[in-house]
Amino acid sequence: MSDLLLERLGTSWGALQALFCMAAATYLCRLGGVWLMDHLPPSPRLRRALGALPGSIIISTVVPLGVMGGSAALVALAVAMLVMFKLRRDVLALVAGMVTVALLRQMGL
Repeated sequence: MSDLLLERLGTSWGALQALFCMAAATYLCRLGGVWLMDHLPPSPRLRRALGALPGSIIISTVVPLGVMGGSAALVALAVAMLVMFKLRRDVLALVAGMVTVALLRQMGL
């Protein structure tokens, strides 16, 4: 890359090298995990842990947003969970939560 392009991007060679190294490390970690799971039989304990992982990731990202978002966000989370448990449709639960929080905030909550 030319210095003019780097200047237009507002970055330096060192920053680009760090970015590419981090991207390569991330890719190699993911590739290593796939390779490892292909070559090692998962134990029952590992199967249970992997089965619980998506739910725990969702909880760890959504609950802090709900707490920081105030009462409207907490009600919207409850509505989204209710829709998800009843209908088992991710997109409908997402839309229900978003509409709920938008309406509650429009009403001043």
